Amino acid sequence: MLQEATSNVLRFHNYLQSRTDARVKDYLLMQSPVQMTSILLGYVLFSVYVGPRLMANRKPFHLKTAMIIYNLSMVLFNAYIVYEFLMSGWATTYTWRCDLIDPSSSPQALRMIRASWMFYFSKYIELLDTVFFVLRKKQTQITFLHVFHHSFMPWTWWWGITLTPVGGMGSLHAMVNAMVHVIMYSYYGLSAAGPRFQKYLWWKKYMTAIQLLQFVVVSIHISQYYFMEKCDYQFPLWIHLIWMYGVFFFLLFSNFWVQAYIKGKRLPTSDDGPKVNGTAGEHVVVVANGKHLQNGHAHHHANGKVLMGKVKEI
Repeated sequence: MLQEATSNVLRFHNYLQSRTDARVKDYLLMQSPVQMTSILLGYVLFSVYVGPRLMANRKPFHLKTAMIIYNLSMVLFNAYIVYEFLMSGWATTYTWRCDLIDPSSSPQALRMIRASWMFYFSKYIELLDTVFFVLRKKQTQITFLHVFHHSFMPWTWWWGITLTPVGGMGSLHAMVNAMVHVIMYSYYGLSAAGPRFQKYLWWKKYMTAIQLLQFVVVSIHISQYYFMEKCDYQFPLWIHLIWMYGVFFFLLFSNFWVQAYIKGKRLPTSDDGPKVNGTAGEHVVVVANGKHLQNGHAHHHANGKVLMGKVKEI
């Protein structure tokens, strides 16, 4: 039985080698699914088990400078990815309808390959989002949705750009996602910069709305395939998967929106309620270790009581 299982694994590995787009074989993390799967499994293990236990008896790290640099870098990197997607077809030769995959080695096709790989690789850099949460002991931010999204996205993209030539109408969701991340990391960068920038962060809850909008745009665009009289997209299976992906994540993020901003389960309790201008009212925030939050920062109180403090809505 073991010999048969080994034979099946080798046969599948050879199949992947034969089906892998030759234009992406030399890119980092594209040679084997073992590499990327190992990284992502390690990420999940660190996020939910190893990291929190390592930090359990340690003080949170203050990573302000590192976070500002990281977020600014991600803004610039995602902006560049969007530009490359546009120049590779979406702003030049694509119709935004039945755009086929270009399997050639033309300069534009190779540029699309490179843009797609950069998008794929950016997903591994984004794993640092969770590392920062762990090191700063922000474990409540590491939700199922957060971990699943960060691990599932790069895993599925490896199969997409390995087994099918990159490009065509199936690549729109990557460009849209990179656009969203330009906005997201701009927000995170301002947030990391300190209290003096808090007045510019009134639009935090709309970040989830922007996420929802991207899934609507992607789903509507890819749904065209089902209503076209003829569209010879070379790999229709990926059309179906992208549509299911858009709907699935729309439902997940919708649930988050309902829980956070309608039911208020992720909002701090308030005696006064939020003020009309969108800033938070006075909140009593009780923390298990006897600390209180004031303007978003933890401080010790000598008698162990909790003081009134202002905290921003999340």
